[in-house]
Amino acid sequence: MEVVYGPSGLARVERPSVTTIGQFDGVHRGHQAVFRRAVEAARADDLLAVAVTFDRHPQQVLHPATAPALITTLERKVELIGALGLDVLVVLRFDAELMSWPPERFAEGILADRLQARRVVVGENFTFGHLAAGTVQTLRELGPSLGFEAEGVPLVTLGGRRVSSSSIRQAVAEGDMAWPGQALGRPFGVDGRVVTGAGRGIGMGFPTANLEVPPRMLVPGRGVYAGSALAGVARFGAAIDVGTNPTFGDEPLHVEAFLLDFDGDLRGRDLTVEFVARLRDEERFESVEALIERMKDDVARTREILARIEQGRDGDDP
Repeated sequence: MEVVYGPSGLARVERPSVTTIGQFDGVHRGHQAVFRRAVEAARADDLLAVAVTFDRHPQQVLHPATAPALITTLERKVELIGALGLDVLVVLRFDAELMSWPPERFAEGILADRLQARRVVVGENFTFGHLAAGTVQTLRELGPSLGFEAEGVPLVTLGGRRVSSSSIRQAVAEGDMAWPGQALGRPFGVDGRVVTGAGRGIGMGFPTANLEVPPRMLVPGRGVYAGSALAGVARFGAAIDVGTNPTFGDEPLHVEAFLLDFDGDLRGRDLTVEFVARLRDEERFESVEALIERMKDDVARTREILARIEQGRDGDDP
């Protein structure tokens, strides 16, 4: 998949396209349905399959103080979209200028001119342009004069609950890992770089990788979780703490993971931590010995949970 950054440097694509547009934070199952439909339509008519997204959440420009935390970094979003069969991904810089564009200017200048759209495929609740005035109906009305048709893809529901980025954020903030796993089609994960921590874990027999998470990224509510850690192509089970180490006096909120069956130094390396189940609330212990005993239990429960998940996967094999 070719990745293009614009709009100032956005050249005209080489041939007509089916284009989809959205913030696509999380690249959840609802987004995936839109991408599948766009790729299907493009292949049917021998057109390019193009996606347009933005380098930041629009609320970071509109209302920065209350902008939602992001489910995925831009780099992770690009990677996830790239696995879905698109030919071109356009990443537009969302700034005050782009925010001021009326829907008609975006449709003509980006969709019709630069991307040569013959069909525009979006979620049925999609909005765009200044003050979010543009909708799927706007695209349908503008399309005939600009050379494209517009299609709204129905929203995805699972068990009666609508899949959305906001519902995933709420669940993660509450420490619920089940719904994000269902809605994303994969465990919720946090990307970051391993930095030097206080070093107490080594002395307790549980050396942890302390993750420096980029600003504005979503992290789960405070607590202890079972999950995995991905270092390059290697995956390890992990017992993960999100909290402030109250046993040792409150510290800044952090994410640290004890990697099961790992012996090495990850400092300075990129790491992805995935969360599959919440084990317990973060607690303050009266002694280090009591904390160590609880950590032993956390690790044992993590092994049990991951073993059950693995057994379930094996059971699905033909």
